[in-house]
Amino acid sequence: MQKTVICLTGPTAAGKSAATHAIAAEWPVEIIVMDSATIYRQMDIGTAKPSAEEQASIPHHLLDIRDPAESYSAAAFVSDAQTLIDAIFKRGNYPLLCGGTLLYYKALREGLSDLPESRPDIRAQLDHEALLQGWPAMHAQLAHVDPVTAARLAPNDSQRIQRALEVYRISGRPLSSWILDAKPAPKGASLHYHTVSLEPSQRQVLHARIAARYQTMIEQGLLGEVDALYERGDLGITMPSIRCVGYRQIWDYLEGSCSLDEAIEKAIIATRQLAKRQLTWLRSDAQREVIDCLDEHRAAKVVQSVSQHWPLT
Repeated sequence: MQKTVICLTGPTAAGKSAATHAIAAEWPVEIIVMDSATIYRQMDIGTAKPSAEEQASIPHHLLDIRDPAESYSAAAFVSDAQTLIDAIFKRGNYPLLCGGTLLYYKALREGLSDLPESRPDIRAQLDHEALLQGWPAMHAQLAHVDPVTAARLAPNDSQRIQRALEVYRISGRPLSSWILDAKPAPKGASLHYHTVSLEPSQRQVLHARIAARYQTMIEQGLLGEVDALYERGDLGITMPSIRCVGYRQIWDYLEGSCSLDEAIEKAIIATRQLAKRQLTWLRSDAQREVIDCLDEHRAAKVVQSVSQHWPLT
């Protein structure tokens, strides 16, 4: 019998956490967090990580599994998620993927390509070029050699621009061609994935939520959280952890390159850009079930959607 894994996704600030509680009230779920930021320890406020109480009430997996000095990849997520899905079903529970890192979800469902491994020398060279020219110029360079990848990246998305250029310089092939050659996802588990996507009917309302949420993070102590990372001395802006939206802008403030008000405004703008990219990714999945994240009955609609795939007890 084919087993169904539910994925609850959507752009940042869409209200995914609240919807997971509605699902957990009906089924014995364990949450597999699908997020490239909440994997890091010491990064709680700016990642909107579930509270200790939330983690105690519903099992969460893949939180706090890396130090900010370490890296994590889509391949690592696929391996971890596959192991967890199998174990959760064996325990008689239901695996609920929840998060907005859609590259992880795509890799889990569709498989991975054998991308070239990262090379520190090329990354250092790209960082140096970006320091001289700026990331928008690097984005233009990417558009020349890999227009498909460049079209889905923002001009200041330094981490992804760097990786795409790195792959091209190592292999001579654009990243988009590697993705087309992805290995099919393993079929052994005979899993079906049902995607429930919380998306806004009014983009400006989501933008207001994003701004309000970031201001709340500042009030909760985000500045102190980033300062603690800054004072460690072993972290830097080239690392994926510090490049997380909302962190890198405060890092710039701590380095003296902008005022705190400017950093906050830049972080809000960057988060809006992230939400736009997430929505672009989601629209490529024609089979997802879309629920308006601004609908007051959204939780009930999420439960109704899930009930088509998991039996109510």
